[in-house]
Amino acid sequence: MMSKPLMAKATAVWLVDNTTLSFRPIAEFCGLHELEVQGIADGDVATGVKGFDPVTHNQLDEVEIKRGEADPGPRLNLKPNPAAAGEEKRRGPRYT
Repeated sequence: MMSKPLMAKATAVWLVDNTTLSFRPIAEFCGLHELEVQGIADGDVATGVKGFDPVTHNQLDEVEIKRGEADPGPRLNLKPNPAAAGEEKRRGPRYT
């Protein structure tokens, strides 16, 4: 399973507004459908959602964006979050 960035829709809004990436890489990176990203660009989806900058929040590298703008083929790679290491494994009994 590929990890998604925090606040995926807000991240997509920021990428649409601040980069020249095509819809497919943004959709794949954010875990959204390509038509949903196109709706964000058209202003039909996520109206009023403030963009979330994945570069300043250490989720995406500026170099990754430049590479994606030059060649839309490869996927954008989410930077690993060392604080989240092992989080998916903690599924033990719940105490109520």
